[in-house]
Amino acid sequence: MDYSNSFAISATGMSVERLRLDVTALNLANANTTKRADGTLYSPMKVVATPSETFVEALKNEASAATLHSSDVNGVADIKLVPSAVGPKKVHDPAHPQADEKGFVDYPNVNPADEMINMISAQRSYEANVKAFNATKAMALRALQIGGSK
Repeated sequence: MDYSNSFAISATGMSVERLRLDVTALNLANANTTKRADGTLYSPMKVVATPSETFVEALKNEASAATLHSSDVNGVADIKLVPSAVGPKKVHDPAHPQADEKGFVDYPNVNPADEMINMISAQRSYEANVKAFNATKAMALRALQIGGSK
């Protein structure tokens, strides 16, 4: 039995979740920045991952599991980083050097509670992919033990 499809799906899942953690850390790190070096306001980012096929499509696929190759299945078809569609948060701070004529400063509209929820979700999803990877590895090792006990 070829376990490479399971390993590939778990690996792409771990890659996506690692990226989600990195983007969440980036958003939290820039929550209190007013402007970037180029003078623009930081826009919070989010990760959008598109599956290569849905679970129902995979079940309906006419190809049997024995004819699939690791290049046919990779879990995630497309990963995009997209800016969030939220406007800036205006804070009244007339003493700030970047305050406008009314005394307001634009900050990225990063919600720390939402970012922490995203971080916990990504961490749990990463852990689930690690467990799936390890379960596949244990099954493969057990199959080798069964076949080699003659």
